[in-house]
Amino acid sequence: MTAVSSTNVRLHTHSRHPAGRDSGGVLVRVLPVAAVLCIVVGGCRCPNRGQSTPPEAKAHAEQPQTPAASLAPAPAEAKAQPEPFVKLGEPVSLFDGQTLGQWKITDFGGQGDVSVKDGAIYLGMGNYMTGVTWSGPVVRMSYEISLEAMRVEGSDFFCGLTFPVAENPCTLILGGWGGSVCGLSSLDRYDASENETTRMMSFEKGKWYKVRLRVVPNRIQAWLDDESLVDVDITGRRVDIRIEVDLSQPLGIATYATTGAIRNIRLTRLPEQAR
Repeated sequence: MTAVSSTNVRLHTHSRHPAGRDSGGVLVRVLPVAAVLCIVVGGCRCPNRGQSTPPEAKAHAEQPQTPAASLAPAPAEAKAQPEPFVKLGEPVSLFDGQTLGQWKITDFGGQGDVSVKDGAIYLGMGNYMTGVTWSGPVVRMSYEISLEAMRVEGSDFFCGLTFPVAENPCTLILGGWGGSVCGLSSLDRYDASENETTRMMSFEKGKWYKVRLRVVPNRIQAWLDDESLVDVDITGRRVDIRIEVDLSQPLGIATYATTGAIRNIRLTRLPEQAR
């Protein structure tokens, strides 16, 4: 209110003098008063007076807004399905003859030495069992495994091949129970010495024998030197293993108190309709 009264006085004084006299003084006094009025009036209209806009907000305001569509996450790329490591009808080697590769020594406890020499895996005689277990991918149905096996020393089985039958394991025994029993362990809880697959065979030390095993729906077959060794329908049967070879799952080879050698291990996938 004081500023307004001063203005009225000066304006009255200004009217008493001719034009141009003391006009500079009037203007000098009027302008500050007007400025004060603007500040007061402007302050009433702007509740945020005295607050400057942060630099970040200015920069954000100056940037063009990105369309909403471009903010949506990009669709995830479809993952490529891995191809089976074994193609139909094409044998794949599971042993290169130089290193164990994906074969791992089975920790049975009391096992003998395992070594690779002369293109074969040697499973040394231990107090109990010695073997190797496959750590790579496996085929569980409609396949064949072929290999060559040899008894080096000892008088028990020199090849106990544990293999998958769908989700169940089974073992093909060569030369067990004193050195001559062959067959599958186990069918309906009966091992290779007690079920219909039992065969008595004579094996020479230091001789390589060709072994071929086939697993298809409802049937297991095996050949020794191209002669039929096992041919059994497993429809409705309980297929299993003995507890001694539990660590050989899903695919493994072992010996029992015997030195054996294994070479030329190959796997072949078969068509689903194979019988």
